[in-house]
Amino acid sequence: MKQSENKPGNDRFRHPTEFDVIVVGGGHAGCEASMAAARMGMTTLMLTISIDQIAHMSCNPAVGGLAKGHLVKEIDVMGGIMAEAIDETGIQYRRLNTRKGPAVRSSRAQADMYKYKTWVRERLETTEGLHIKQGMVEGFLTDGQKVVGVHTQSGEEFASRTVVIATGTFLNGLIHVGMTQYAAGRAGEFPALMLSGALAALGLNVGRLKTGTTPRLDAKTIDFDVTTPQYGDEEPLPFSFRTESIEREQVPCWITRTTEKTHLAIRDGLDRSPLYAGVIKGVGPRYCPSIEDKIVRFPDKIGHQIFLEPEGLQTREYYPNGISTSLPIDIQIRMLRTIPGLEEVQIMRPGYAIEYDFVYPQQLGLDLHVKSVPGLFLAGQINGTSGYEEAAAQGFLAGVNAALFVQGAPSLVLRRDEAYIGVMIDDLVTKGTSEPYRLFTSRAEHRLSLREDNADLRLMEKGYAIGLISEDEIARTREKVKEVARGLKDLSETKVTVDMGANSPVRGTPLIKALRQPGRNTWDLVKCNPEFTPHRDPVVLEQIEIQAKYEGYIQRQATMVEKMSRMESMTIPEDIDFQSLDAISREVRDKLDEVRPINLGQASRIPGVTPAAVSALMIYLARAKKEVG
Repeated sequence: MKQSENKPGNDRFRHPTEFDVIVVGGGHAGCEASMAAARMGMTTLMLTISIDQIAHMSCNPAVGGLAKGHLVKEIDVMGGIMAEAIDETGIQYRRLNTRKGPAVRSSRAQADMYKYKTWVRERLETTEGLHIKQGMVEGFLTDGQKVVGVHTQSGEEFASRTVVIATGTFLNGLIHVGMTQYAAGRAGEFPALMLSGALAALGLNVGRLKTGTTPRLDAKTIDFDVTTPQYGDEEPLPFSFRTESIEREQVPCWITRTTEKTHLAIRDGLDRSPLYAGVIKGVGPRYCPSIEDKIVRFPDKIGHQIFLEPEGLQTREYYPNGISTSLPIDIQIRMLRTIPGLEEVQIMRPGYAIEYDFVYPQQLGLDLHVKSVPGLFLAGQINGTSGYEEAAAQGFLAGVNAALFVQGAPSLVLRRDEAYIGVMIDDLVTKGTSEPYRLFTSRAEHRLSLREDNADLRLMEKGYAIGLISEDEIARTREKVKEVARGLKDLSETKVTVDMGANSPVRGTPLIKALRQPGRNTWDLVKCNPEFTPHRDPVVLEQIEIQAKYEGYIQRQATMVEKMSRMESMTIPEDIDFQSLDAISREVRDKLDEVRPINLGQASRIPGVTPAAVSALMIYLARAKKEVG
């Protein structure tokens, strides 16, 4: 092992405790990774640059949203903490896309961001086996190619059996405000300047990305009377299956819009924009562009909607969602004061862009383990993603798999047809990314089966298998499965006289056929047959209704999954020499070598791998299997 000894004249001190898992970073990925590993019985150390900023919301003060709400619920039903955290600290809840089909309905909640990070920190600090220390990690302890610990800027060494890196935007972070730039991981926080080099020294390919945030506004200087209130749902739906109800004050957000004067102010400042002056080299998020990018890309658009979001109940600081910017401060002020309601506004913190290093995710396995470095896992923005929820989902999976690695157990890998987490990770490690990756429902080919409402039915057994779901919790979910099955059976077997439209009652109609009529729901069926649901709760009823109404579509997706599973079952040997496959073009061989897919299904999803190449690979695998047999 490469490490320093504790002797006079040596500045490094090696702590005597050898940890099972070290997690580097205290953001949303680091929190989930630390909790998962510790709760699975691992002696776990979280190392973070600032303990005070654990679980800090660097950008918008909210959890969930389109597809992101799915991630939060998937984390929850396997034993993660993000859903409980938002249920304990949320100040406005909204269900999105309620007028659309169940596949795209998503939950979102505004957070009291200060209470949120306080709640998470307390949960971490009271978890048995989890230790938290403040320190900036600068490099790794290694034994050959294997990572066996880390060392910090202050000269401390910590030995461990695995390491999870979850550093967010801190790797060589560089903030831009106009033509001014300075090193930082977030505004007011130190960057990690040495760790990227340490990752590169391990042989990892590192790139550069960019993201940004909005100026923060003083509510005392906002005229809310000329904005439009946006209220949450009257009956907030919790994120966590453990939360029975939300009994807390709900507050509104406020909507306003940019104007032509706003756009003119922005155009006048573009010559001092680091984005358009060529100062910023990193690639920014396509789906969350800065306000200056919106104005340039959509010159004919009259106005852009802005949501004024409170950051908490005990602060007057507001987050103007929709105007991320890196323009100079004088242009930020001028721009803001052209927006209705913000004519007298004062900025509490300026908006900025930040560039940071990331690791190209094709170098990871589907378990987020670095393929070439045993014992090293990566999670969050270091893998090229954006968003708290994407980070938390990766952190959870990385923490679980780090623990399984220590135990010598098989990794937890989620398939694309099992979870949105599986979709995201497969996209990252198979296709890679050249811009901050954001999850959408449209990325999931099986989205009708991957709904928010059935996350527990899909994934809780996996959480139970790894020890993060209790006996009582899995028992309740298993009973729910039985209740849904009984309800669907009753729907098919119970026949009544039902008005099927045009005042034409039909005798002997199965309830399931009546339910599929437009505008009907399970509560309508109770009127026809009061004994249908005497003991079933609304959650079970919703599940019955969705499965009954969309049975044909769900079955079609199941058929697609079955076809794909046959390809997924054709595993590719780890030691295969792709370059020896003469029937495949050199370009495709290089792509296969880069990703090193574990099965034929993953190989088929690599950009540039043609159907002909997949067929050739399939023939090779079949022949190899026959020869072995």
